[in-house]
Amino acid sequence: METVIIVIHLMLVVVLIAVVLVQKSEGGGLGIGGGGGGGFMSSRGTANLLTRTTAIVAGLFFLTSLLLSWLANYERRPTSIINNTTAPLSQPATPVAPTGGGVLDSLKQQEQQAPSAPQPPRSQ
Repeated sequence: METVIIVIHLMLVVVLIAVVLVQKSEGGGLGIGGGGGGGFMSSRGTANLLTRTTAIVAGLFFLTSLLLSWLANYERRPTSIINNTTAPLSQPATPVAPTGGGVLDSLKQQEQQAPSAPQPPRSQ
């Protein structure tokens, strides 16, 4: 269902872009509204048709956007970490005897072992 709506949505995107590009702008642009008076429709009729088409396609685009967002959230359910019974219960961890400290202790040991003056790099 979602895939069909996404395909329709993408088709509406392409049609909307094409209809907007075909419209005659103030500066001429890519518009089809030419000069001749003996054509299929007059310039005003073409502009009205393209304006209505743009409005209809934009409305359908808006509806498919809303429908897709609703479908995306439809499957989603609120979860709670308190009432989660699917997680397996684990045994408490057994304490491990300290092995000489953590990261800070190892850094202190490296500082004590480090030479006081900088050493030049050794060639291998």
